[in-house]
Amino acid sequence: MDPADTLADQCAKTAADLTVPALLHRNATEFADLPALTTLGRDDTRTWAELRGEVAELSGGLAEIGLEPGGHMLIMMSSRPEHWLVDLAAVHLGSVPSTVYPTLSTDQLRYLAVHSGAQVLVLEGAAELARWRPILPDLPRLRRIVLVDGADPADLTLATVPLSHVRSVGRAAHRADPEAFERRWREIRPEQPVTLLYTSGTTGDPKGVVLSHRNVIYQAVVLEATVSVPDHAPSVAYLPLAHIAERMLGVYNPIYRAGHVTICPDATQLVAALRAIGPASFFGVPRVWEKMAAGVQAHLATAEPAVRDAFGVASAAALEAYELRAAGQAVPDELAARVAQAEATVLRPLQTTLGLHRMVWAGSGAAPIPVDVLRFLAGLGVDVLEVWGMTETTGTATINTPDRFRTGTVGRANPGMQVRLAADGEILVRGPLVCSGYLRGDGSVESVTDADGWLATGDVGVIDDDGFLTITDRKKELIITSSGKNISPARIEGLLRAHPLIGQAVAIGDRRPYITALIVLDDEVAPRWARAHGISDTQLPGLASEPVLLAEIEAAVDAANAKLARPEQVKNFRVLPSSWTPESGELTPTLKLRRRVIVDRYSGSIDTLYGE
Repeated sequence: MDPADTLADQCAKTAADLTVPALLHRNATEFADLPALTTLGRDDTRTWAELRGEVAELSGGLAEIGLEPGGHMLIMMSSRPEHWLVDLAAVHLGSVPSTVYPTLSTDQLRYLAVHSGAQVLVLEGAAELARWRPILPDLPRLRRIVLVDGADPADLTLATVPLSHVRSVGRAAHRADPEAFERRWREIRPEQPVTLLYTSGTTGDPKGVVLSHRNVIYQAVVLEATVSVPDHAPSVAYLPLAHIAERMLGVYNPIYRAGHVTICPDATQLVAALRAIGPASFFGVPRVWEKMAAGVQAHLATAEPAVRDAFGVASAAALEAYELRAAGQAVPDELAARVAQAEATVLRPLQTTLGLHRMVWAGSGAAPIPVDVLRFLAGLGVDVLEVWGMTETTGTATINTPDRFRTGTVGRANPGMQVRLAADGEILVRGPLVCSGYLRGDGSVESVTDADGWLATGDVGVIDDDGFLTITDRKKELIITSSGKNISPARIEGLLRAHPLIGQAVAIGDRRPYITALIVLDDEVAPRWARAHGISDTQLPGLASEPVLLAEIEAAVDAANAKLARPEQVKNFRVLPSSWTPESGELTPTLKLRRRVIVDRYSGSIDTLYGE
């Protein structure tokens, strides 16, 4: 039997009969006093026994206010312990929690609430309630609104209650009949929904992806089987819980491994959190890794020549060893000794400043990451390994592992997963990580696969002889120039973003004679760069027209063009005077480009690039 098949069988057997409530019961029984959940900078650690006790009370309270088995609950709350608690409380009822991105518009909130048929809405406080208030009359299935903070008694109605009330009525119900909680969760089956996640909606309405207990637990089992991270390991949660990566790494995987999650509520404090925790594994979206690389590069640029020279020697040794491992070759003893010396004297202090000094597995996904960034970090002694997947595949469908990876690819299929290419290059996947389906407005679930179980992902790629997958583009995002050339914008944009000054870039050229680019400066690196070069105006609007900085950006464009075929090369560009964020609309909540919005919003600038 193929070893991969054996591993897949083992993973399937391990995950077969488990549910999230069953694992939480195990943790509270076998690991009762181990830490489970902490907020960065606060003395609020909950053990597994304490966490489950609170979940039991809140679960009873949610039942008392009208949340039913199979019913949907929407959560609009920042990353804080209550988010974890109410989510798991709903799961123990057999209900389906769904986290809502706080950056969504009122119309998008209305769509999600109506489409899901939400019975209960859990909001952080008065500001969130004010955003929802205009659309509440449009939600006939809504029974209760729960406010976590700032509940004004004068504003509370039969439909609006504070979380403290939910907890108190649940505590009373649990004391009166403690077995009711145990009976409810024991009735839950692995194939039932554990969460509903809405896609970002880069085009059209978001789709409600239904994930089962078996989906998320199989993903956790696969991660355990492929990445050697110890049980009970500490981790940092910083992404929104509406993001499949944080759902897996911040909720379900720690429950499976009885780990200790530290919540980082403010993403700007991420490096401080990493330094404080020193996790063995960490998943960063590309912008996180790009900013880390840019920060180290900015530090080295102002360091003494001797420091830069020492880093150059150490980095070269680490990178040489990395490239041998990526090629599947052994690292010679002499080189291994040089790398060990470089780690001890030069690289480890830099890793420690980033909180990466205990890293066993560092992952990147959700969007392409420039290979130059991966190589720079490898020279720092940190192997960042790309993964690929989507909400519909419960996160990763393919993965690079520390013992088998290839730079520039997103790895090989997870155990039990099958990956193949359609005739046009679209990636098709099949296996136990494929979601239950898309929620319909009537509450039924629509399959996402064809008759043979294959999910068409919308991504385009190639697979090498060793099974490593490379993503080349999104099927619907290919640029077709007026001369008929098919061009991948992702490759162009990745090469541009490799420069520390460039925070975002979008390639333009569909039905145009050549490629141009809109460029957004990195709002942290650009001001530091400006000060280092004696530029007095360090604000983005002024920097966007600063000749010295524009010359540096032009050099970055030239460097990218040198790696591109002639039809792919950027012939003209424009540096924009403001940054792009989910709030400003150019990015999705998962930091993907909203190309249609960008093209419409900057149509005048684009026309200028083509002399129109």
